[in-house]
Amino acid sequence: MGLESTDLNLLVALEALLVHRNVTHAGAQLSTSQSAMSGSLARLRRHFNDELLVRVGREYQLTPLAERLLPTVQDTLCKAEEALSLTRRFDPSQCRQRFSVVMSDYMMSIMVEPLLAAIAREAPHARLDLHPLIVGQPENETNLRCHDAMVLPLGYGLPGMSRQILLDRFVCIVDRDNPRLRDGGLGLADLAEMPHAAAALGSGTPADRQLEVLGIDRRVQASAPGFTVLPFLVAGTGMVALVPERLAAKYTSFTRCVAVPTPFPDVPLVEALYWHKNRHTDPANAWLRSIIQRIAAEMDGGVEGDASVRVLSSAS
Repeated sequence: MGLESTDLNLLVALEALLVHRNVTHAGAQLSTSQSAMSGSLARLRRHFNDELLVRVGREYQLTPLAERLLPTVQDTLCKAEEALSLTRRFDPSQCRQRFSVVMSDYMMSIMVEPLLAAIAREAPHARLDLHPLIVGQPENETNLRCHDAMVLPLGYGLPGMSRQILLDRFVCIVDRDNPRLRDGGLGLADLAEMPHAAAALGSGTPADRQLEVLGIDRRVQASAPGFTVLPFLVAGTGMVALVPERLAAKYTSFTRCVAVPTPFPDVPLVEALYWHKNRHTDPANAWLRSIIQRIAAEMDGGVEGDASVRVLSSAS
């Protein structure tokens, strides 16, 4: 069967179906109804003479043919996107695109407000869909390709492109009436003896690892799937939490908490912007990346040192 007799729009539907393994979610990505996506799946099944998606329990799995098709379809769409963008000019004021960005809860708390304001000024008809960081999910190419960008701590082994955009450091937060506060600070013995509120982020934060290096076996009394809840957990209790300084500055004023320096040398937290290599030459994606980088630079002049774009392999 030649290209002239094939609806190439089915390739877009095929990628969405194989990535999400779910008709409803694939339809949501493409702003298409569930019935329309079911129709596309039926046509694709007839074309390939293969089920492509098979139900296993309550979920769908890819057939062996579908597993082989996915990277080929993604590469094909990448080349098509690149060819179409070579001469395409991007006018933000006329953009009606729906951008998808993954951020940690910490970055959402400090960046979303200026990001939305910038997009509203330059591209008032565009839409921004924000997605939370899900521990264990980001480190694969399929997940990265589903979004226009990810703003996450440096260190995730994402197989795409990245740029360091923001530098922060960790501080301790405690209730303002905590009796262990002496001379505006805490000691290492305090961190060893006090109960902790912690962010449950997979392998832990850089500050968590620093405590391990110092031989402090902290006693976690409460945990949350991110940083932004920690000031509310600490307020009115005897707990301590290690959080990024920018977040502490935003939340301590109305949570009865105070932020004090860590009783050990500063532990840096480097935030990076990640994007799939297939989107690198897309004018709309380049514009979105420039907005994110500009906001980060306005926050604190960006990250000192080398902020050049890096291509990350799947093994990095």
